[in-house]
Amino acid sequence: MSDPVIEVRDLSFRYPGAARDCLRNVDLTIERGDFVAIVGGNGSGKTTLCKTFNGLVPHYWSGEFAGSVRVAGEDTWGSSVARLSWTVGYVYQDFQNQLVRPTVRDEVAFGPINFGFDDHAERTEEALAAVGIAHLADRFVWQLSGGQAHRVALASVLAMRPEVIVVDEPVAELDPAAAHEVYEQLTALNRARGITVITIEHHAEFIAQYARSVVLMSDGAPVWHLPAGEALERAGELADHGIPAPQIVDALRAAGVGGVARSVGEAAERIRSARAIGSARLAGGVAPVIERATVVEARGVCHGFRSVSGEVQPVIDDLDVALREGDRVAIIGGNGSGKTTLMRLLAGIHVPRSGDVLLDGSSTRASRAGRLAEKAAYLYQQPERMFLKESVRADAELFPRSRRDPETTAVVDRILERVRLTEFADRDGRTLSGGQQRRATLAIGLAMRPSLLLLDEPTASLDVASRDDVIDMLADLDDTISCAVIATHDMHLVAEWATRVIALEAGRIVADTTPRTLFADDELLDRARLVPPQVVQLGRALDMDPVPLTVAEFAAALTCTEVPV
Repeated sequence: MSDPVIEVRDLSFRYPGAARDCLRNVDLTIERGDFVAIVGGNGSGKTTLCKTFNGLVPHYWSGEFAGSVRVAGEDTWGSSVARLSWTVGYVYQDFQNQLVRPTVRDEVAFGPINFGFDDHAERTEEALAAVGIAHLADRFVWQLSGGQAHRVALASVLAMRPEVIVVDEPVAELDPAAAHEVYEQLTALNRARGITVITIEHHAEFIAQYARSVVLMSDGAPVWHLPAGEALERAGELADHGIPAPQIVDALRAAGVGGVARSVGEAAERIRSARAIGSARLAGGVAPVIERATVVEARGVCHGFRSVSGEVQPVIDDLDVALREGDRVAIIGGNGSGKTTLMRLLAGIHVPRSGDVLLDGSSTRASRAGRLAEKAAYLYQQPERMFLKESVRADAELFPRSRRDPETTAVVDRILERVRLTEFADRDGRTLSGGQQRRATLAIGLAMRPSLLLLDEPTASLDVASRDDVIDMLADLDDTISCAVIATHDMHLVAEWATRVIALEAGRIVADTTPRTLFADDELLDRARLVPPQVVQLGRALDMDPVPLTVAEFAAALTCTEVPV
């Protein structure tokens, strides 16, 4: 029997000043207790649709609104954002902006106290425990890493005990282990409490493992709403909308098995049942060691931040590292391990409390900010921090024009075309979707033409097609960027792009290795809270040695590892 918790009928919406509707004639029903993944390319209308569930559209974004949205029987047009927050909890893609109180406990308690719930203390402790952050309760919110702050936002929503939880990009800034933990927590809330969970997601592996149904959005309207199994069988259609199939599905196809698997174990069993697999040996030998010039070096660096009480909280602890020309470096580690701080130290944004950072041979202590910016470009984890001007083009042109570069216009035109933002060049970057903002910040960094490019979570919030574009663009930079460094939780990016991986734990380097060695080291994976890409897990389950990093490597290994039955 149907029991809808959300009913959308003939919904259309246009943002103020926009040339066309963002949502067009949407009809959608979400059943109570469902676990729904809303998918689609960047700019397809996913986030705007979800903001109609809690009333932000039309009560905050007061554009042209037509049709109706009913949540738990209540028409959102006649309600308010405050009233709807009792029913719909929302963790935003820009979740940092929804944190308004000084400490974690204050933030989680804010909603229940504000609405006068007598059991606010119980709700607060329950929510803190549910997402595993009780130990952070007395920390200041500004001291948290991006992943920790994301959990605080989720806890503050849970404290209201809503009927529906919407999470926009739940894994965008979480380390891989934490990403699975959040999905497990959402699954437990869905099953144990009957909470309807709606996620906006780009990662097909999470969709396959956790979602019960899938809504595919395109050009402001649902293409279909199907059970997850049926949705995954439409791999080609999903790929056309920026959601390629999970790697294990592509691996099954490469193995000649076909069909859909929703876990690595299931895929491995199906391959074993269909064919005998021997031990893989990928072609290639040890690359020769070539002495390369150092681009940036940290010597005995220690750094931390002073708390309100006056104590310095250490973040980087006696760290030594040298990055050289030609390095493609991925800095990895759990949330709070020091990745972002290290990146900012290397760029000269922070000066270490002790030790020294040498950029192109000069100490960042003795260099002016303008001089450092000519050598190193740092792209922030929060894209909106990169937008200073009235348009994407103006932001990208800002640095080269300040240096009176006569090729500014031509260079920026080429870059905007490469990142697929030409049609948005005259839009304010702050009005773009999350994925489009990521590409815009990359354009800003590339226009600076630095020798050292540092990117903090460059693929967070991107659909998979856009993520692959970023990987390709980073690969294309080898002839213009001496050294590229990323801080990331995206293990696909690590596997497919990096040549060197630096793993951090509590501000110290615990490994400086290659992607293939990293993914074969169980102890290191556990310490760094990493979950390898599915194809790596599948290769290990099938005893492939060395492990394949991509589906192409997996397929190549199969051709030489099959043994007679």
